[in-house]
Amino acid sequence: MAMALQTTDSLSLLDDLLAREYAKELNLSFTGTLGILLKAKSLGHLTAVLPVLDRLDQLNFRLDSTTRAAVLKLANE
Repeated sequence: MAMALQTTDSLSLLDDLLAREYAKELNLSFTGTLGILLKAKSLGHLTAVLPVLDRLDQLNFRLDSTTRAAVLKLANE
């Protein structure tokens, strides 16, 4: 976050809730892993988000079923 504060128009990658809350206090722009996946699909860098979510699940990435469903809906999957 220190680097983001020193860099104009930076975008931090944050999944941790406490880090996100602190970034908000600092008025930093941020996204998470899921936001990156959605952006990658919208730009054509990914053909599907579902296989990546499945792999993240295998790696014990914490994602509740409601959020997973919302991401898949946003990805039109």
